[in-house]
Order: sequence, then C-alpha cells, then structure tokens
Amino acid sequence: MAKYKPSNEDQMVMLPISLQDQLVLGTLEHTINRQVDENINLSVFDERYKNDMTGAAAIHPKILLKVILLAYAKGMISSRQTPALACGASVERACHENIIFIALSYGYAPDHSTIAAFVSSMQSEISSIFSDILVVCEELELLGGTHFSLDGVKLSANVSKEWSGTLKELKHKRDKLQEKLERVIAEHAQADKHPQVEIERQQKRERRFQLQVERLNIFLKDREPKRGSNGKEIQSNAVDNESVKMPSSHGVVQGYNAQALVDSKHQVILSAQAFASQDHENLQPMLDSAKKNLVSIGKDPTFFEGKELTADSNYHSLGSLKVCKDEKIDAYIPDIQFRKRDPRFAEQQRFKEEKKMPRLFSATDFSYDESARVYRCPNGKELKCHAHNQLNRYRTYDVYHARAEDCAACPLRLRCLSKSDTSRRYLSIQVDSAQPNLIDEMKARIDTELGKRIYARRLGIVEPVFANICVHKHMDRFTLRTKPKVDVQWGLFALVHNIGKIHVFGALT
Repeated sequence: MAKYKPSNEDQMVMLPISLQDQLVLGTLEHTINRQVDENINLSVFDERYKNDMTGAAAIHPKILLKVILLAYAKGMISSRQTPALACGASVERACHENIIFIALSYGYAPDHSTIAAFVSSMQSEISSIFSDILVVCEELELLGGTHFSLDGVKLSANVSKEWSGTLKELKHKRDKLQEKLERVIAEHAQADKHPQVEIERQQKRERRFQLQVERLNIFLKDREPKRGSNGKEIQSNAVDNESVKMPSSHGVVQGYNAQALVDSKHQVILSAQAFASQDHENLQPMLDSAKKNLVSIGKDPTFFEGKELTADSNYHSLGSLKVCKDEKIDAYIPDIQFRKRDPRFAEQQRFKEEKKMPRLFSATDFSYDESARVYRCPNGKELKCHAHNQLNRYRTYDVYHARAEDCAACPLRLRCLSKSDTSRRYLSIQVDSAQPNLIDEMKARIDTELGKRIYARRLGIVEPVFANICVHKHMDRFTLRTKPKVDVQWGLFALVHNIGKIHVFGALT
C-alpha cells in the first residue's frame, strides 16, 4: 500500500509575510496603492479630524480610500456581509481575511461602520480626488478631447417603493398600520394561553408595526408636499425622500439617475453625478460639472467649444439643444423617431409604421376667432386659452381647451378625442415659431450620412463604461441614502473606472 502524508485542509499556518510585497507590480491593487500615495492630495481630509490634542488616533484616510477603491473594483459594494454579493465577502471581512486587503489597510482592518461613515461623509472631498486622477489621465495622454458621449443609468436606491406615495396616501398607510398595531396589541394581551414561541412571534410583529408607524409619523410631521417640475405633487418616500420613481429598462425603480460624461479616446469619465430627474434635464449640470473638473486640471473654460457631443434620444429636448448652441458644441442628439426615418431600419419590425387609425381633427381643423381670442372646433364650439407659454421638451405652446359639457354631447366626439373616456378637447398652439427651430435643425443633422456615422460612435464610447461599472463591478444599486451620499458612491465608482484606465493604458502611452 502507498503511504502519503496527511492532507489537513483545516491546518492553520503562521507565516512571516511582508505586506507590501503582496502588492505586486502590474496588478490593479498596486496601481490603486500608488495612485493614492503619489497622486491624490490627501490633505483635503485633514479638516474633518479634530483629535490632535485629545481623542484616539484615527485610521489614515489613505488606508480607507485604498480599501474602498479596491473593494469597489472587485464588485464589493457593501461594507458588511451580505448574501447579495456574488463574491460572498464584505469589505470588513476582506480586511480580516484577504491578504491584499490586509496589505492595503496595513493590518488595521477597519470595521464596516468606519468604512461606511467615511464614504458617507466624502461630499466635500470627492470632487478634489476625482480631479487629481483626471490630472494623471491627462499627463498619460488618455484624454482625446475631441468627442464626448453622455448617458445615464437608473439605479435603485436603498429603499423600497412601498414607502412611496403622496402625503395623503402615506397618511392612509400610517392609519392602516396603526389599526394593525392595535389588533396585534389586543392579540398580545390574550397571548397568555399561547406557547412561548407564539408570544415571541407576536412581540416581533408588534415591534415591527410600532417602528413603521413611528417612521411615518416622524416623516409626515410638518411635511410639505413634494412638487415636480410642473408644480404638481409627486410621490414622496418616507425613507429617502430625495429618490424618485423612474421608468427603466427593468420597470419602474425607486432610485436615482446616474450620469457619466465620457471622453472617446480611452473612455475616461470626465464627470459623474446622480440625479433625481430624467435625462433631458441633466445635460446642462453635467457639462458644468465636466467644465469645472477640466478647469481644475488646467483646461480652458471654453474647452467644449467646437467639440463633438453625442447623447441618445432621451436627451433630445429644446432645452438641451439650446445649451449646446450656447456652448457652441457640435452636438448629435436624435429625436425618438430617427430610426423610423432611417432606411437601414426599414425592415425591422419595431420601426415599421403601425397601422394608422382614422385621422383625428388636428389644429388645422380649428379656426381662430381673433376678436374673441378663442379657437372654434369643427362643431363651432369655443376653446378658450387655458395656459400661456407652456414649455415642453421640444417647443413653447399656448394651450386651449373646450368645455366638458360641449364635448360630452358633441356628435363629432369620436373624430376629435383620442380616447372614449377623455372629458374635453385640448389644443396646443406653438408660439415660438419665429425662433430658430433647433429641433428641426437637429433632425436634419442626424439624418445626414455624416450625422449617422458620428452618432454611431456613441454606442462604443459610453455603453461599455456602464457595462464595466454596473455589470463587471456589480454596481446595480445604491447602498446609501440621500442624494449627497449617492453622489459620492457613484463618484467613487467613476474614480475606480478611471484608475482602471490608468492601470490598463497608462503603461502603453
């Protein structure tokens, strides 16, 4: 019989290890370690520490920053253990067990509360750190500076949609929870006859309802309705009221719209911010943020003049096009119908013209009575002006509407109203036709062969950035609450992405 030495998988071994030798040249952790030590100005963190005379010594910010950046690069978005992580390890646990994390943390092994508090409080430092890494990208010639692409992704916030609603709806929810709580308390009072397990279950239910009622009471106290861009009340959220409900490719999410402006040469992110608004409202603040970052690395404030900018049809609005015109940017932002006009997509089912319904009355079928300042419908009824100078994504309109009782009895109702349950006819009349028609100009530009070629570059510039962050690095949700903290988390992932570009392409330039 052969004789073998025993194989004990649980054997513990103590080895003499040099921590810095674990950060091998050519690895991402070595790049992160070097960038934080040599190229990031860590003095920006000094103001937050007031322990020079009293108090315990703090873990150095560079240690926490290195640990966080490597954790995000590895797809570990939580500072504590969570089953949702594919890697099955938290940042805290990695700092105890993973030799690379131990080396980056110099053996201090910060706990999850220290890491989470550090990330949550970086609002005033993240911009400076981001600019420091952009300086390195510029020095290594990773920025092309000729073509830029803007896009966004809607990510869920660390909150449930069940805590969303108008103030009236949330008050109703609070009242229903209060009723449930009272029933549970009454059941608990009769629990002496039940086994101990049943009593404990009742106590847990009671405590859960108490916490939910308290949360809603605190939130609703002196709370004003949350207003949308049109001035109407939109749904609030009792846990993170800065997050909003937004449609996404995965349905409606309660979260934020994470935006990135990307340089075309090596897909370096110039600006990264999270918003609680739709794409077409975010072009201006994203350009302003990118200009601020570029000025901080020595670029001129007019850096974007004459440069190409591509963005998808979600950014197509009159406001966005005016911004590009004012900034003298060579923009390519198509409207939502541009594929239907492109003969290359004529055979694709989703771009084929749908079977048209019988033509409804259009604005040309209504006559204007200048003396009465009203429009008259084909049946002779008046439509009075309801609102002046209403700006939508594309143009400015005056809105006229008919009386509900006139439309209810109208014999032409089926030819005038698009839906059977519509109460009255509204008529939108464009009032800014004398101004340059930026919408039509952009349509003409996108429909040219040159416009199609330039816009086609967008897909290969910005989409891989979101694939890297959201899929490869598992950033598919935010783990922090409120917009300032979410901004920091998104900025850190953009920072990790840029350091990855330095790691991959820096040695090649």
